[in-house]
Amino acid sequence: MPRRLDLAAIERALRDLQRRFGEVNATLRTPRDPLTDEVLGNLLAGYRLVDRYVAEDADPFLPGNSGLWLDLNATVLCGSDESARAEYEPHREATERRFYGEEGGGIGAIVDWHARHAGESAWELAAGTYVRSLSEPQLFIEGNHRTGALVMSLILARAGLPPFVVTVNNAVGYFDPSAEIKDTRKTAYTLLFKVPRIKRRFAQFLRRQADPTLLLGAAGPIRQVAPSPA
Repeated sequence: MPRRLDLAAIERALRDLQRRFGEVNATLRTPRDPLTDEVLGNLLAGYRLVDRYVAEDADPFLPGNSGLWLDLNATVLCGSDESARAEYEPHREATERRFYGEEGGGIGAIVDWHARHAGESAWELAAGTYVRSLSEPQLFIEGNHRTGALVMSLILARAGLPPFVVTVNNAVGYFDPSAEIKDTRKTAYTLLFKVPRIKRRFAQFLRRQADPTLLLGAAGPIRQVAPSPA
């Protein structure tokens, strides 16, 4: 059954990461940009949106729901402020063209992949979706890491599992593989051999770092629910 997010716990984890981001960044193979107040605020708005989608039982892979992905991407880039959204509109239009039209890298390819793998665990579906969104060509013009984390969280929470949140403890295990994924281009060879290997490793990482306290009612048992076949 879907599980709602503990938004207060997620905010505490992200603010702790923000406070200690300098020491975390120093341990990464590829340093990341600072976690500014604006970036953090937009990311928290994104998790609120994920929680709303969980409450609505919104499946991002169903026909007609591709707009959920675009809304999550717009939120991590400019939050929920309407004036910021208005300034962002030309960028959003360009993002939509890429999102729907990128050959081999758009939303259609991800939805097709999900349909073929719908019997896999939620960990594997979240990891596979992230790898295919972040590898080249990327799904979005900007914000692929953050949007990918939110989409993974939606997939996991809809299966009753904890959302993915970058923390001080899992940052290296997330950012370093993400750099490798970002540098991987979708070709016939990589899609057949390299991408599945990366997906399996990343799914194992997601399972290991899962934190039930990021879900409401965390005292209750967390039980993995396998998705129904498409």
